[in-house]
Amino acid sequence: MKKVITLLFLVTFGFTQAQQAFKGKGDVKVNVGANIQNGGTGIQGSVDFGLGENFSFGFVSTYLLGVDEFSGLNGVTPYTEKPEFQDRFDAKARISANLSSVIGVEQLDVYPSLNLGLHNFGGHVGGRYFFTDGFGVFTEIGFPIAKYGNNDGLFDHLNNQTTFSLGASFNL
Repeated sequence: MKKVITLLFLVTFGFTQAQQAFKGKGDVKVNVGANIQNGGTGIQGSVDFGLGENFSFGFVSTYLLGVDEFSGLNGVTPYTEKPEFQDRFDAKARISANLSSVIGVEQLDVYPSLNLGLHNFGGHVGGRYFFTDGFGVFTEIGFPIAKYGNNDGLFDHLNNQTTFSLGASFNL
C-alpha cells in the first residue's frame, strides 16, 4: 500500500509541477534515448530549434548497437556476416509541427514531422512531456515513406523500417 501511495504522490507531483513543452521561436530541445526496432536496438539523439509558435526544424541521428548478425551458407560453407558502420548509422534533417498550443496542453508537445535522411525520406510522430523547465521525457514512432536505391543489400532493412524511440528530453 505504501508503494501505491508513493507512486500516486509522485505522479500527482509530476503533473502539477509540469512546465511548458514548446515555447516557439528560439526554443531548443535535445532528446537522448533508446531506439528499438526489428533486428536491432541502439541509441538516438536529436535536437530541435523553434522557428515559430508551432514550427521547428532539427536533426536526428541513430546508431544501432545490438544488431542481429546474418548467418547463411555459401554452397556448403557456413558464414556469418556483421553489419558495418554505414549499415548501423543514420542521420536525418527534420521539420516538425509542434501542436502543444493547438491541443491546449502546455506541458505536452505532440509533433508530427517529415524527415530526409541518408537512407530514406520518412516521417515520425512524437511527444514530449516536461516535468520541470529543463527536463522531460519523449517518445517517437518513425516510419519510411520512400526508400533510396534498390534495397538489395543484406542490411538495408535496418534503416528502412518502423522504429520506436523513448528517452529523456532537455530544454536548452
